[in-house]
Amino acid sequence: MLGTASLLSSILDRGGNVGHRCARAWAWLILKTTGVGVRVSGLQHLDPSRSYLVAANHQSIYDIPIVFTSLPLQLRIVAKESLGRIPFLGWHLQRTGHMLVDRKNPGAGILKRMAQLVGGARSLIVFPEGTRSTDGRVGRFKGGIFLLAIDSGVPVLPISIARSRFVMQKGRLMVCPEEVVVRVHPPMTTAGITRGQAREFAERVRAVVCSGLGDDDPQRTGTDDAGPAL
Repeated sequence: MLGTASLLSSILDRGGNVGHRCARAWAWLILKTTGVGVRVSGLQHLDPSRSYLVAANHQSIYDIPIVFTSLPLQLRIVAKESLGRIPFLGWHLQRTGHMLVDRKNPGAGILKRMAQLVGGARSLIVFPEGTRSTDGRVGRFKGGIFLLAIDSGVPVLPISIARSRFVMQKGRLMVCPEEVVVRVHPPMTTAGITRGQAREFAERVRAVVCSGLGDDDPQRTGTDDAGPAL
């Protein structure tokens, strides 16, 4: 029903703002029907009229609905281009301004699409680890994704998500009720940062994200499962 509403709204609203409200309702329903609560702090750091690259640690497939319900921003995601062919879900992604990327040629038109997001005061959610953590430890943040923010002059908004892995662990289908903690940190400017400093900047963002996990996730600083840096 929400997918149909989103698609119908896109006839008049090609920017996807109404579609995003449908996505937030979808996310809220998922959390409520599975007994997942979210405690959010730091919302005072946000300016809903601005665009951000929202960078969060990644523990669960629930992280996307958690972020959608937590942040009062017009949010978009990065998804592989093939998802755009899936009925309803893919059509929603195509028609409401999400960034669909061709993995064989990921750089094609991506800066243009980022500029369109910025022009519409929309923010992009990214998980710089590149994969979900199985034990809560935050892996190495890959520097490549931050080039989007550096090239576009968009500030990075670090987000810490704690305990979402207990909701649905990687490799399992069972959902468990849990209270998830989300901490929003002050935006980090990309002004004056060069492309050659993307790797260093990624580590700074990771350090902020780890600092926000605190006692909610005592294994937060491990990097045993970290992937290769870009």
